[in-house]
Amino acid sequence: MHRNGLAAWAALLTGTLVGTLIGCSPGGAGQPVPVAATASAPSSGAASASAPDEEVPVDRDDALAKALKPLLPDGDARVSVAVAALDGATDGAVYHGTSAFDTASIVKVDILAALLLRAQDAGRALTAQERAYATAMIENSDNASATALWEAIGGADGLDAANLTLGLTGTSGGAGGEWGLTRTTADDQLTLLRAVFGTEGTESTEGTESAGSGLSAASRTYVAGLMGRIASDQRWGVSAAADSASVCALKNGWLPRSATGLWDINSVGRVSLGGRRYLVSVLSDGNATKEAGVALVEGVAKAAVSVLTG
Repeated sequence: MHRNGLAAWAALLTGTLVGTLIGCSPGGAGQPVPVAATASAPSSGAASASAPDEEVPVDRDDALAKALKPLLPDGDARVSVAVAALDGATDGAVYHGTSAFDTASIVKVDILAALLLRAQDAGRALTAQERAYATAMIENSDNASATALWEAIGGADGLDAANLTLGLTGTSGGAGGEWGLTRTTADDQLTLLRAVFGTEGTESTEGTESAGSGLSAASRTYVAGLMGRIASDQRWGVSAAADSASVCALKNGWLPRSATGLWDINSVGRVSLGGRRYLVSVLSDGNATKEAGVALVEGVAKAAVSVLTG
């Protein structure tokens, strides 16, 4: 994880924070990884001349595994991914979705969600200092700010309690104050993204809670706004799956392991492609270099979205 300084904090959270989301598609993004087309079942009898073919249901998990096969490296690297269309019109897809990985800095979204839940329960807005920490923690991935808010939510116990409300069942807060060593799964990260971004119908509904998430509409908009203004040097990862004209909201995590010299590289967020929005979580570890991990995560994100776009 890097050591960026504390950035100047952004707008106050008074009701709904509305921000201008950054365009974060890297060069060459939006080029779908080829995936086998959906097969069609032949019609039978006299109706075959006029009746349209019926689509054979697609096993999207299997299609995703096949799409990822040429991308998976030899050696120690592991990868996991979960993807879903935000509008719910298309089934999602998962590859090793319940495998556990260290979060590195993607846990900062979870920390902020936990802080907002505590503030909601107390019937208060975030303080100016909390907002300053939150802005630096998400937009610049500032570690000192993350530590301050980790302590504010009660550390690992506080995170675990919040995750019960958020519906995360495979995530466990890092012990001994090591928030970056929180363990999570791609499935859980997709659940967290749903808690933040809701659905097309509920994402911006004032004063309501997203079903099962516990976060108010104002809280969801606040988190999404910060994730939409990630620093320019961090616009990589799942944003590779977006088309060049889109905006996206994301959080990345990167952590070199001192024992092995290998890298944890993770990326989660919302991307747009072809006028539709998708939630994507990609986790990886055992990468030889940061650059190799970023390339792997970006390739996996593009392949995952391509499976849903067909």
